[in-house]
Amino acid sequence: MTKTPVHGRITTMNIPHIFNKKNRVLLSELTKTDFKLRYQGSVLGYLWALLRPLMMFAILYIVFAKLLRFGNDIPHYPVYLLAGTTIWSFFTECTSQGIQAMVVRGDLIRKISFPKYIVVVSATLTAVINMIINLIVVIIFALINGVEPSWTWLLVPFSLIELYALSLGISFLLGAINVKYRDITSIWDVCIQALFYAVPIIYPVSMVASSSVLAARIILLNPIAQTIQDIRHNLITHETITTWNFIDNHFLQFLPILIIIIILISASFYFRKKSKTFAEDV
Repeated sequence: MTKTPVHGRITTMNIPHIFNKKNRVLLSELTKTDFKLRYQGSVLGYLWALLRPLMMFAILYIVFAKLLRFGNDIPHYPVYLLAGTTIWSFFTECTSQGIQAMVVRGDLIRKISFPKYIVVVSATLTAVINMIINLIVVIIFALINGVEPSWTWLLVPFSLIELYALSLGISFLLGAINVKYRDITSIWDVCIQALFYAVPIIYPVSMVASSSVLAARIILLNPIAQTIQDIRHNLITHETITTWNFIDNHFLQFLPILIIIIILISASFYFRKKSKTFAEDV
């Protein structure tokens, strides 16, 4: 990487394209470093990538499936719940790490000139690595639980890419704001708590639909809920209610995807605009 001293700092060639070789190398190294540092000093190390969603699943399963009898009408409900908690963990980890990335890498940003989006992408890719590991566990658990393999399993990665695009958009937008206003991290933590109950992770959409069809449709228009239900439908049971089989209006069916595209594009432009002052603000 070509380096030229400028005003006592080290700068690099600023080529903003992510497929540029130098940017790919930097992205790869930052991702490896983020993933290693995440579990450094931990006794269980990388096992925490599996244990977090599994422990969350165990608590929710005991409370809601065994005590409150949720999901009795859903085939393979344990797998249904595990998939939901795993996907939710991916979304929360991806956004939380992405929002804080610019602040955490403040020293690097002040010393070196490079495309700043690489910092956010590298932070979110560690969540992708964890998601791949957890998805393997979900598939194994599904097979043990009697779920039959189907060609629709091949559609699951597309739903995960969709959710990653949403997470990346949120990370770009709130991460850029968080550089100057550090309250964003705390505000997002509160929003995450509210969103947890706004999407069908614990409760099935069918339970909501039995009380209010309109409320169920509104829930399914949430991009997070849409991706979770699509993954459950394609991976576990085709009886799962999704945006595609519960909403007749074709525009509304594609509305969650449209929302993700708008968020990602607008957030990317905003991040690029604000990135010029990150070194001073951070």
